[in-house]
Amino acid sequence: MGGELPDELRELGRSIRVPEGIGESMAERVLAQLLADGVPTPLPPVSRWVRLRGWARRRWRALAAGVSGLLVVLALTPPVRAAVADWFGFGGVGVRYEPGRATPSPDPVPGCPGAVPLAEAERRAGFSVRLPQSLGRPGGASVSADGRVLSVCWADGGGRGGGPVRLDVFRAGLDPLFFKTVSGEPEWTEVGTNTALWFPEPHRLTLRLQDAAGQPYAPVVRTAAPTLVWQGRDRALTWRLEGVTPMARAVEVAESAGN
Repeated sequence: MGGELPDELRELGRSIRVPEGIGESMAERVLAQLLADGVPTPLPPVSRWVRLRGWARRRWRALAAGVSGLLVVLALTPPVRAAVADWFGFGGVGVRYEPGRATPSPDPVPGCPGAVPLAEAERRAGFSVRLPQSLGRPGGASVSADGRVLSVCWADGGGRGGGPVRLDVFRAGLDPLFFKTVSGEPEWTEVGTNTALWFPEPHRLTLRLQDAAGQPYAPVVRTAAPTLVWQGRDRALTWRLEGVTPMARAVEVAESAGN
């Protein structure tokens, strides 16, 4: 897999049609398509969400036809679901699609409890971040107890009015930290040359973290506001921007970070 994958994803994702898969999650439906060897049949128009699975099927067949058996064994395990999500460029974020689910009202975008200067937050997290220049100076930053998520907060929409804005940055990995349950399809877009996902509606967000001793604690569950998720050019970090609308403005803010 090289630098050509984002281009292939964008190109094939716009055109390929595949049948609706089965399974409770996007990852399981992708895996079902990877194992499909039947002859294509005419299909009614399908969504962008489903078309991307066709790209996954073609790419995996080209790379390793024999991997299907292993995927069958592991299809229902969280690491495999996360690996497929990361393969699409969204490490550390799991998305579950539940059509027909009622759209809840969003909770207020949370601030950064125990805020510290950005430099101190970077030291605790073990990585540095480039902030969106269009949001101006943040109100503060914080780091989760396990040091995996660095959050930066703006109180007033970054000087553009509106409500609070929150940017969460974390290392992309196999184990998802953020789980999103959505009733409508997210929109595929781009931040610079990187593929991104825009979640236009409020949605259920579950955050699974650990305490300072490395023990999991009760997951944080809330209703998130519209959110943009993307990865930097090196795909080492995942970025999650909440509270900036519409999508065009969120993309503008994300691109001003230059990552």
